[in-house]
Amino acid sequence: MLSWDDEVTPVAKPAQAPQPQLQPALAAVTPSASRTPQFNDIAFDPALVSKPQAASPEAAARRVNAADKRIINGQTDVNQLVPFKYKWAWDKYLAGCANHWMPQEINMQRDIELWKNPNGLTEDERRIIKRNLGFFVTADSLAANNIVLGTYRHITAPECRQYLLRQAFEEAIHTHAYQYIVESLGLDEAEIFNAYQEIASIRDKDEFLIPFIDVLTNPEFKTGTIEADQTLLRSLIVFACLMEGLFFYVGFTQILALGRQNKMMGAAEQYQYILRDESMHCNFGIDLINTIKLENPHLWTAAFRDEIKSLFLRAVELEYRYAEDTMPRGVLGLNAPMFKGYLRFIANRRAQQIGLDPMFPQEENPFPWMSEMIDLKKERNFFETRVIEYQTGGALSWE
Repeated sequence: MLSWDDEVTPVAKPAQAPQPQLQPALAAVTPSASRTPQFNDIAFDPALVSKPQAASPEAAARRVNAADKRIINGQTDVNQLVPFKYKWAWDKYLAGCANHWMPQEINMQRDIELWKNPNGLTEDERRIIKRNLGFFVTADSLAANNIVLGTYRHITAPECRQYLLRQAFEEAIHTHAYQYIVESLGLDEAEIFNAYQEIASIRDKDEFLIPFIDVLTNPEFKTGTIEADQTLLRSLIVFACLMEGLFFYVGFTQILALGRQNKMMGAAEQYQYILRDESMHCNFGIDLINTIKLENPHLWTAAFRDEIKSLFLRAVELEYRYAEDTMPRGVLGLNAPMFKGYLRFIANRRAQQIGLDPMFPQEENPFPWMSEMIDLKKERNFFETRVIEYQTGGALSWE
């Protein structure tokens, strides 16, 4: 994984190879003297198919050289996964596959009983749960649409594309998880799923994000100029550092705080798995951002950095408003003012990860237990119900 603090030896940019032509799916067919061969003729008479020709020197010259790969504006064949240049992306893809999980694996029976009990939860706790679900049921759909319809087509490194495909699937799992919670608790689906239209603190966050989706999903948008490349880089920063790296953390903290008090433990378990996934998404995005910077240092201008800082400040303000809306009173040993310091602490961390100076000096983490929740090395989760490092098949490790 790349760190911005690592020394990187500049590499002379090699001449860009011409984009290789895709080979035809079927070999050339030798026509019959009397008529054009039909599909069934070819299927049952292999003699009608011409013998394969030896590869030409020109074709061999078009083989992908790892050094020629670029995250954006690359000219190598995006269909050839190897040779790897960005091994960190492939490693994250493998880690994501090993950490696979599905919502139905988590038992929601105790959550259902607690929710239906009139004395099981306070009104403030119920507000937190419904506001959380109201934001997240659409947030992960926004993230998936941004990946599938926007980011993916502008990234020219196939190993990075491979991780993006896995990430898009995980976003679908997260949306499924929130729907599973809503269905299990018998909540009003229309109220929850339309909250992003009706609740100001949720709508404001989504409206902040949508322009950065729209620009990438516009079919006419193409990279290749400084302005366009900065537009892509800006959107990547917004989604990795501010959406997945900041906008999710008030909600995660609130639901995991419920779980720490033995409340809504099924929902909390799903949130912990989602937090683990989102932490990897954030880290992948930061590696992607830093690699683009290394390969395109001309994009990282002083004016661009100032613009990014202003986006960070706006995101912190919006997420703090969300904290105030979801927690008008103290609950779970938490209150909205505590989140002001937490969000500033996280913003500092994200800024430093992409090479910016901290914007809120001397902020500390008021929720150190959240760092433990993100730690993938924990053997069991906080309520001791299952192995936290859930892995599939032969990838399962008990160490």
